Amino acid sequence: MDNPKTWDEYLDLVHQAVYEIDEMRAILDEDAGDEDADLYAQFIEPLDFHLRKLFDDMSSGRYQFSRDTDLPFMPVVQRFGRAIPFRQLLETINRTHRKGL
Repeated sequence: MDNPKTWDEYLDLVHQAVYEIDEMRAILDEDAGDEDADLYAQFIEPLDFHLRKLFDDMSSGRYQFSRDTDLPFMPVVQRFGRAIPFRQLLETINRTHRKGL
């Protein structure tokens, strides 16, 4: 996945990640007995919280790029990455956070 070139593209990526969380939540609601549901339940809440906060910060002008630190959701991605279908999207968002546009 290519890094975004503009602020709007970056904001769209974060919005897409929020949408992916909403989709996962819908799947969890439908397949509550599925073994994957137990795994998803371990990371969906922290990802949801951090992605929505990031989107809010970006929308309100409080967001700042940081070359020195990963975004707060990256420990979740590192721990559960193989189970997150949109891991690459999250890694692209974090890479952009660190390297800029």
